[in-house]
Amino acid sequence: MPINLLQATRAHTLALAAPLSDEDAQLQSMPDASPAKWHLAHTTWFFETLVLAPHLPGYTVFDERWPRLFNSYYESLGPRHARPQRGLLSRPSLAEVKAYRRHVDAALADLLPAAPPEALALIELGCHHEQQHQELLLTDVLHAFSCNPLLPAYDSSTPTPAKAPEQTWLKHPGGIVEVGHDGRGFAFDNEGPRHQALVTPFEISNRLVTCGEYADFIEAGGYREPLLWLSDGWAQVQALGWQAPAYWLAPGDPRAPSDDWQVFGLAGVQPLDPAAPVMQLSFYEAAAYAEWAGARLPTEFEWEAACALPGFDQAADQAWQWTRSSYAPYPGFKPAAGAVGEYNGKFMVGQQVLRGGSLATPAGHARLSYRNFFPPAARWQFSGVRLAR
Repeated sequence: MPINLLQATRAHTLALAAPLSDEDAQLQSMPDASPAKWHLAHTTWFFETLVLAPHLPGYTVFDERWPRLFNSYYESLGPRHARPQRGLLSRPSLAEVKAYRRHVDAALADLLPAAPPEALALIELGCHHEQQHQELLLTDVLHAFSCNPLLPAYDSSTPTPAKAPEQTWLKHPGGIVEVGHDGRGFAFDNEGPRHQALVTPFEISNRLVTCGEYADFIEAGGYREPLLWLSDGWAQVQALGWQAPAYWLAPGDPRAPSDDWQVFGLAGVQPLDPAAPVMQLSFYEAAAYAEWAGARLPTEFEWEAACALPGFDQAADQAWQWTRSSYAPYPGFKPAAGAVGEYNGKFMVGQQVLRGGSLATPAGHARLSYRNFFPPAARWQFSGVRLAR
C-alpha cells in the first residue's frame, strides 16, 4: 500500500474540514449524524487502536481517556460514548483533535518503513474507512446547515450536479451473471465472495431520475397518494410530513423567498435544475416514484450487471442509487477475525443496498462492486433513483 495513499487521505480530510469554524465542527443535528470534529478524531482513533497500538513497539497513546470518546461501534474494543451525545463533546477542542491527528500521523510514518503485511493491510483498510467518513463529514455538515434558518453554504465553489443526458432504456438479456468483487485491488469484506446470480431479462434507465421528473411526481400528488407507497413509507410521510426531497425549498419558503422551487446543497441555495439528478431521497420515496413512473427499482445484481452495458451513465459520480435489495451477506461470507469483523457484517439486517457513488464520494473510492447501505428512511445522503423495468 503506497504511502502517498495514506498521506493524501489524511490531508484530504483536513481540507474538507477547512471551511468549517470551530462552532461548525461541533454541530450534531440528529442522532444519526456526527460532528465534523468527531469524524476527524474517530478516523484517527481507528489508526491508533487497530494499527499503531498492536504493531508499533513503544507507541504511546495520545490520551488514554479518548478511546471511549471516539470508538464508534466496536464492542470488542471497549466502552463508547453514546452516539446521540457526540455533539456534547465540546472538549477536547478542535485544536486538540488536530494535534491528535499529527501525533498519529507521525507514528504511522515511523511504522511504515518496516510495517508487517498485516499492518499494511490495516492501514489500507483505515484509508478506505477514512474516505467513507469524508463523505459522511459532508453529508452531516449539510444536514446541520439545513437546520439553520440562514441556510449557509459549506463552500460556494463546490461542484454542482451534472445535467442528465436524454433518457433511454438499456436492455439486458438476463441469465447467470458474476457479481461481487473480482479480487483485484482493495474491497470491503461485504463485497464478496464473488458468486453467480440469476437475473431475468430486464431494462434499466441509462441515467438517474432528474429533479424535473421528480417535480412532476410532486405536482401529480405523489406525496398524497397512499397507493404508491410501501406501508412503512406511507407511515413516514404521515408522521414526518414529507412533501418533497429533504433539501428542496418550495416556492415562497421564507428562508429563501422565491417564486420557484430551490434546492439547498453544499454550495448553498440554488435554483432547482430540472436536468440535475434528484438527491436526498429515502428508499421509500425512491420506490414510490418508481411505482408512479410505471417502473421499479433495480436489484443490486441487476445494477451491477447493467454497468457493462453501453450507455450506462452516471454510475458513480452523482448520487448513490437505491436498489430493491436488502443488505444481506453474500453466499459464503464470513466476517474477518477480531475487531475488524465488526466493520460490516453485524449491520446486515433492516437496511437497503445502494450502489454507485455520489458527487461527495472521494475520487477513487467507489467500485462497481461497492455495497453502500442505509435504513430505508434515511434521506440525508446524496441518494437518488435509477429506474428498471
